[in-house]
Amino acid sequence: MSLVDYLRQFNVASVLLRLTLAVVLGGVIGINREHKRRPAGFRTYMMVCLGAALTMVLGQYQYLMFDTVWKSAKLQVGITTDVTRFGAQVINGIGFLGTGTILITEQREVKGLTTAAGLWASACMGLAIGAGFYEGMLLGFLTIFLSIKVLPYIETFLMARSRNMNLYVELTSLERMKDFIQLMKDRGIQIYDVEIDRRGNGQKHSMPSVIFYLHLPKYQSHTRLLADLSYSPDVRTIDEI
Repeated sequence: MSLVDYLRQFNVASVLLRLTLAVVLGGVIGINREHKRRPAGFRTYMMVCLGAALTMVLGQYQYLMFDTVWKSAKLQVGITTDVTRFGAQVINGIGFLGTGTILITEQREVKGLTTAAGLWASACMGLAIGAGFYEGMLLGFLTIFLSIKVLPYIETFLMARSRNMNLYVELTSLERMKDFIQLMKDRGIQIYDVEIDRRGNGQKHSMPSVIFYLHLPKYQSHTRLLADLSYSPDVRTIDEI
């Protein structure tokens, strides 16, 4: 514990360790996102975590200097400092970076929320590293890494067995929607809600799209249902969202 206590102090060794941890741990999380072709990857996560850690170290440095070398000047000018305000600005500022990773596809599906949340969490982890809160840093890293590496498999497993399903469908014409709805009802599927998007404003070559909110019968496979419905002559494109 004496070594850990020493590394919590503000010295060259602790600063080097904190910045190195920020680069390594932020980079590890970023590599996983880059393998999945996400907007933010290795360098982005690494720099976000490093920047947050450096910001917290800078706050501690300023606090230390005002209590030692700059103390007389501080008393003359009457300056007050709060090391936590730097971290607060990081938490607020990272929102602008995360917003740029969130997209809405043509299927009206939101993409990039996990990336944005990962950037924000990576910044928080960097603040913990910069503050020398090594226990919190370790727990934060493990939690973030498990969330983006392991939990997607669990989420996919649960979603594939869910009886609720959102379906995006592009039909050959809006007049064919009645036949498509009847096709689903014949399979015992309940339709909660329908959103219709008449693209092209009624022009000859417009492709209407519909989002169906469904409740499936017991043991109905999502993949099998998509495959069966895709053979319908009324369907141009179909996907689960």
